Amino acid sequence: MGYPMAGHLVKAGHEVCVWNRTASKSATWVKEWAAEHDASAAPDIPTAVRDADFIMMCVGNDDDVYAVAVQAIQTMKPGSLLVDHTTASAKCARHCYAEAKSAGVGFVDAPISGGEAGAVNGALTIMCGGAAADYKRAEPVMQAYAKAVKHMGAPGAGQLTKMVNQICIAGTLQGLSEAVHFAKKAGLDVDAVVEAIGQGAAQSWQMDNRASTMGRGEFEFGFAVDWMRKDLKIALETAAETGAILTMTQLVDNYYEDIQKMGGNRWDTSSLIKRLER
Repeated sequence: MGYPMAGHLVKAGHEVCVWNRTASKSATWVKEWAAEHDASAAPDIPTAVRDADFIMMCVGNDDDVYAVAVQAIQTMKPGSLLVDHTTASAKCARHCYAEAKSAGVGFVDAPISGGEAGAVNGALTIMCGGAAADYKRAEPVMQAYAKAVKHMGAPGAGQLTKMVNQICIAGTLQGLSEAVHFAKKAGLDVDAVVEAIGQGAAQSWQMDNRASTMGRGEFEFGFAVDWMRKDLKIALETAAETGAILTMTQLVDNYYEDIQKMGGNRWDTSSLIKRLER
């Protein structure tokens, strides 16, 4: 995700220095962009962030955020701003915000939706939590790779909104999986069915972009099952803390566990249909 996002930043005219835990990825990115843009790589986190006005971060989970953000915050110059695009817990976001504030720097939790295609096309949806002034500063920078950016409220609100997003997607994909499975069992042409119902009340982004490939059993793209389970785990843990009832979300998470047992850890999330066709 970060690779194309950084590319959009340099295309927008920003001076960009990248760092990745896998140095070869940073080197590949620089090789692609440095010839025509102000693009470079750093050997470590302090070197990457020391002179930056904005630090945009996208890693894997809470532990990764804590590990990277703490190092960054300790080195960032006063008044600079850390924007975390990782999907993590609201607790993690609030902790990082507090650490940043005590160090005299800003922090915005800004999880993204749109998958790899959204990052490549600069069409991500970004939901943000944090101080309004910090969001206002960061929003024009994020526009380089976003189609929609919105401030949702206090620190952690961006992460909570991303949980809502994943809850919606989980239910939609299970419903679409059953619908495509039913259509095939009934002897219908899946593409024709989608054409017939895709402009009505059943329409969704998942139907537009995944129904045909689900019908053909193609799952080698998009957002991986392992990552979806990580996101749903965060949502379910938060629900337990808040008293929210997520019956369907728990069920779909169990179904994704079935997909993992089938070897589908890296399959796209639309692979839910596979457990219906065993």
